[in-house]
Amino acid sequence: MLSLSILRRAPSPLFSPRGVDLDFPMLAGCLALLGLGLVMISSASTEVASVNTGSSLYYMIRHLIYVVIGLAAAGGALLIPLAVWQRLSGALLLAGFLLLVLVLIPGIGREVNGSMRWIGFGLFNVQPSELAKLFVIVYLAGYLVRRQDEVREHWWGFLKPFMVLLPMAVLLLLEPDFGATVVMMCAAVAMLFLGGVGLLRFGLLVILAVFAVYVLVQTQQYRMQRLITFTDPWADQYGAGYQLTQALIAFGRGEWLGVGLGNSVQKQFYLPEAHTDFVFSVLAEELGMFGALATVALFAFVGIRALYIGLRAEHAKQFFGAYVAYGVAFLWIGQFLINIGVNVGLLPTKGLTLPFLSYGGSSLVVTCASMAILLRIDWETRRQLGTEGYDFSEADFRDVEPPPVLKEVARGR
Repeated sequence: MLSLSILRRAPSPLFSPRGVDLDFPMLAGCLALLGLGLVMISSASTEVASVNTGSSLYYMIRHLIYVVIGLAAAGGALLIPLAVWQRLSGALLLAGFLLLVLVLIPGIGREVNGSMRWIGFGLFNVQPSELAKLFVIVYLAGYLVRRQDEVREHWWGFLKPFMVLLPMAVLLLLEPDFGATVVMMCAAVAMLFLGGVGLLRFGLLVILAVFAVYVLVQTQQYRMQRLITFTDPWADQYGAGYQLTQALIAFGRGEWLGVGLGNSVQKQFYLPEAHTDFVFSVLAEELGMFGALATVALFAFVGIRALYIGLRAEHAKQFFGAYVAYGVAFLWIGQFLINIGVNVGLLPTKGLTLPFLSYGGSSLVVTCASMAILLRIDWETRRQLGTEGYDFSEADFRDVEPPPVLKEVARGR
């Protein structure tokens, strides 16, 4: 009871003069995606869970636990002022580096499907790359606030963030996690552009980024194979193109209205990773084109709403909150575009989760915490703008001395 009273005295969107004061359209959109994700994980994982664990509800129960943990993390993040995130941005960046180093140490990091991306804690695994992406966004937002003029006017101010971003990208590639590297770098570049980097420097950066991606694809044979395969997956239908062809079959079976919730055939061991990276294909098969487009529209709403929160914060001159909101929005949008692009065959196959929907504890918890940070940014912006909606009565103005101009008007002069 004592801790609850302390929280009530602390300013936060959970305990404000208006009660729970949140951006409810944003919250509703995110909760709708969480609920849809829980339903689709429950449907897509029944067969593999039944064979692997003996219980068809195994992955659904674990995902539900992740949702509860994620919502608890979101509640905690709502209580943390943006000033605290800004003050701790350097420490969070160091923590991200430490986690990415630890995951590469044998005995600490866990190898799954040839990648060292997880640190095991008993029954649960933590994916450091998910935390590192968020910590980079927070750090870069703080840097853009501290060095805004330098970033806009000097090459050195523009290049210094890459002294941090490039080593982190190298650590991600060593796992290897090419998808997370691309999303993190794209979000960082977008933040720099919105921070005021000139078109010349931004254009040069884009050219260098494209060249770097080309080099990375050429240096690893499996990446080149994926790039070749996705252009014509049917040429190697039962080999390198198997996963993509099965995903496309799922889309074809769904047609307009779908085969019905729970009636997917592709989830029955035809489509690998049906409840993780390719959950959208199962959704399209069961809910049809209308269900898939409705899901895309919901993602678009959440992404645009996040950008709008950043824009409002920038207009209120809360630049740290604005840059964090932009960064989180681009992380979500980037992961969404890559995952959907992979599912429909527009991009090479890449292991990247779909925010809010895919199975995975670290991704879900970090996504929920990011949602809470956005809601906190919106609340602090509205407080500064004075739009909390206080009720006033005549007594509030009884002792207020009117300005001289109003006195003259009252006297008829």
